[in-house]
Amino acid sequence: MASAKKAVPRRKLGSQGLDVSALVLGCMGMSWSLGHPKPEPEMIKLIHHAVDSGVTFLDTSDFYGPHTNEILIGKALKGVMRENVQVATKFGVRVEDGKPVMQGDPAYVRACCEASLKRLEIDCIDLYYIHRIDTSVPIEVTYVGLSEASPDTIRRAHAVHPITAVQQEWSLWTRDSEEELIPTCRELGIGIVPYSPLGQGFFAVGPKVAESVTTENDYRRIAPKFQGENFEYNKTAYERVKEMAEKKGCTPSQLALAWVLHHDNDVVPIPGTTKTENFNENVGAVSVSLTPQEMAELGTIASLVKGDKYPEVYMKKSWKYANTPPLSSWKSS
Repeated sequence: MASAKKAVPRRKLGSQGLDVSALVLGCMGMSWSLGHPKPEPEMIKLIHHAVDSGVTFLDTSDFYGPHTNEILIGKALKGVMRENVQVATKFGVRVEDGKPVMQGDPAYVRACCEASLKRLEIDCIDLYYIHRIDTSVPIEVTYVGLSEASPDTIRRAHAVHPITAVQQEWSLWTRDSEEELIPTCRELGIGIVPYSPLGQGFFAVGPKVAESVTTENDYRRIAPKFQGENFEYNKTAYERVKEMAEKKGCTPSQLALAWVLHHDNDVVPIPGTTKTENFNENVGAVSVSLTPQEMAELGTIASLVKGDKYPEVYMKKSWKYANTPPLSSWKSS
């Protein structure tokens, strides 16, 4: 396994001066989505360990829980120097009758921001994203950090006010953003924050990840890449990555994360974890060097992955890249 002792480098996100660690600590699984919430004292200890290790960028959302993940981070922040930590949170998805609903009107944005500040117990959110795009509201009305927005929507938002970062899934597991979205961000000087850089845990533990996908609120339970023939086919990609990692003296997860990190200094991935040993392994990825030939080989391996990013029902609800209506159509109430 690659060493976790190398200092975590810093990277600049966007053009507005946001300086962050090259890795983000994804906090979602501590409270939500991967089974039952984890013990709060253990998660606070993990957050403190991350900050002490140089991973000072924390990612959450009001949707995680909902709300409980922000409350957890608020408690953890009491044990660290606030000026040493960058906090990113999100708004824009709420649950109605058990289903996700997107909302991005100005009044809702303000209310969400105020509520998040109270839960986090801070007076400033360092990076505020719309979690998913509300396709009924022009992006010019909402314009903040974006998650899963289309290139056209990104351009329109950036024209109103410089966007610091766009968050989207990007890994050996999911590469659809490479065609248009990532080039658009780079053209505009927008930072790229990939979530699920380990393929929703697949490149962290391999095919046995399926054994942990048992609880109803684990979103991987209905993810197409984890289903039937797709999953059987995707095992081939993992075995290829594992073989390459063994030759390089690192773990498959470190190799997969290094592949994301090596795409340039405007990329700051979010590997989420609830375990200190996994966190240390993730940090070890910054010590893994890849040649252009190795990057290309990993890209070839990634082409083996089969299955859509999300279930069809999520795709229909703006869970993927979405466009918003023109500003001329907006009538505020």
